[in-house]
Amino acid sequence: MVFANRLTRRLGIEHPVVLAPLDQIGGGALAKAVSEAGGFGVLGGGYGDRAWLEAEFPKAGDAPIGVGFITWSLAKQRELLDLALAHKPKAVMLSFGDPAPFVDQIHAAGAMLIAQVNTLDQARHVLDLGVDIVVAQGTEAGGHSGAGQGTMAFTPQVADLISRGSYDALLLAAGGIADGRGLAAALMLGADGAMMGTRFSASQEALTHPAAKARLVAAAGDETARTSVYDILRERDWPAGYRARFLRNGFLDRWEGDPQGLAAEKVALQSVYKTAVVEADFDIANIGAGESVGLIHDLPPAGDLVRRIVAQAAVLLA
Repeated sequence: MVFANRLTRRLGIEHPVVLAPLDQIGGGALAKAVSEAGGFGVLGGGYGDRAWLEAEFPKAGDAPIGVGFITWSLAKQRELLDLALAHKPKAVMLSFGDPAPFVDQIHAAGAMLIAQVNTLDQARHVLDLGVDIVVAQGTEAGGHSGAGQGTMAFTPQVADLISRGSYDALLLAAGGIADGRGLAAALMLGADGAMMGTRFSASQEALTHPAAKARLVAAAGDETARTSVYDILRERDWPAGYRARFLRNGFLDRWEGDPQGLAAEKVALQSVYKTAVVEADFDIANIGAGESVGLIHDLPPAGDLVRRIVAQAAVLLA
């Protein structure tokens, strides 16, 4: 089954399934697998790590892929955009910040610009900048998101905004999508495709730790929480309004409701956290996961996932 629509034609792909840029989890092998199955793979450049990018880009081989960055972090090390563009990605995705300073450079390099938004004001802004693809991210999403709306309500509002303004941009829905039902729903809501992260973090090619993958498979959708606890410990300077959705664990339950205690014990807890990351102790360390984690029950190859999602959506849309 091949889905042909504006997104597939513009990106030169078969299916309107796009891999979210999972920070240092979505490596070259995962991006390649998604693209070779007919979707569009995106490297998870995240906060920006030169050594990681230089190691992962070659693993994608000749597969057409994109690369994603956290916008406010990329602004502090713009040379990483030069590095990424030298690898000739088909698209660059920017999330959580104003993409305006990067638009001309990305387009001049021949790449499409994908901008993730969490509010209608952000959507209007990026559309006026001339971005090629807008990602309407709902608060169900794993990892960071803004204090906006859920995917079901937000996506059609952005679709209407694009239509009323006669913009040429395409639209992806993101947040809470993990199977063919979600893809079909995204298309019915007016999106041109769906972006998925949590589902692909539980795939064979993902760089997710095996113990974390096992927890993703076992978790229910109500076992996640949006929090700033881990950003505080990692001293990530996130703008106001953004929090990250992770799987709940004992550490998060202990400190989420005690900001004063967290601040008082911060230095000691940072040491505890770093040790937990090294030892893969996920009773303390964090695992990014959206509410769609409750729909994950296996760890297939990413290519099989793409084909499964598309086949299910095709039956439903028929």
